[in-house]
Amino acid sequence: MTGTSETLRGDVLVRARDLQVHFPVRAGGLRRKRVGAVRAVDGVDLEVRRGETLGLVGESGCGKSTLGNALLRLVEPTGGTVEFDGTDVTALGKRDLRALRRRAVMVFQDPYASLDPRTTVGQTVAEPLEVHGLHPGRQARAARVAELLELVGMDPSVASRYPHEFSGGQRQRVGIARALAGEPDFVVCDEAIASLDVSVQAQVLNLLRRLQRQLGLTYLFVSHDLSAVRHVSDRIAVMYLGRVVEVGTAEQVSGDPQHPYTRALLSAVPVPDPVRERRRERIVLAGDVPSASKVPSGCRFRTRCPHAFEPCPDVDPALQEVRGGQAAACHLHGVVGVGDRADAVR
Repeated sequence: MTGTSETLRGDVLVRARDLQVHFPVRAGGLRRKRVGAVRAVDGVDLEVRRGETLGLVGESGCGKSTLGNALLRLVEPTGGTVEFDGTDVTALGKRDLRALRRRAVMVFQDPYASLDPRTTVGQTVAEPLEVHGLHPGRQARAARVAELLELVGMDPSVASRYPHEFSGGQRQRVGIARALAGEPDFVVCDEAIASLDVSVQAQVLNLLRRLQRQLGLTYLFVSHDLSAVRHVSDRIAVMYLGRVVEVGTAEQVSGDPQHPYTRALLSAVPVPDPVRERRRERIVLAGDVPSASKVPSGCRFRTRCPHAFEPCPDVDPALQEVRGGQAAACHLHGVVGVGDRADAVR
């Protein structure tokens, strides 16, 4: 765990309220009329507390990356608000938005695609310094680039080399150095280890944890890898079809999940103990994830949920606290209360 009990009770750095990102679906030849929308993010309430790591997990296509991009306004929200350190991000003009992007940055998923192959490592890391007017002068910038490369575990002498000369893990270190150039407060790690070998994943995770302790960073760690998320996160938020369906501390969500979807995700994670692996319950969900352009009525998980009952087709459950800061969007804890039906999900 990266945080402390004080961190978990600390103030909120990033807050999303009813955040929506809908992409239009068009058809009809040249005029291409709008015939629907892909509801990639569909009414998300989320808080990221200062100094913590919030893990964001869910199946591919559930809206995790779009949510991370919307928090930084790399994609424009369709509705709702995003506050960063008390400032409404959705209302900022271009100049103020540029200032924000010094403090809130992203480490991208694919280190092979996120670095310009025609630009040296030194130029890549120096670019944010030039954009934000930091460390003016060639010598000062070169010294700062050397510091940043050393910070992520690379020899400053590689500054004159190009991305194709490095492995995936080394490229991701360059991407992290670039993200840290502006001395940010908030870092969105968008599947930052997904394209790396397992041994390299561990190195990058350890690097991120060290940098958080050293620099006081706040992370949103987006991943479909629950094992990695449990390893690095203070709290975990679970997304399904554009909506957060459960949030709580890493211990709460991984040890006693309160939403059927979270239980299904956890049951798919291998256990290193062969005896426990044979004995533990496996939950196989029926069917496929519905299209984000045709979200089911009521509870959006009901078409795959083994516990669906009367209210599920008609009433969309709100995310509400179940116990001690752990919240779930499930009628088992709402319409009928935590009774016999709620016991079925545990």
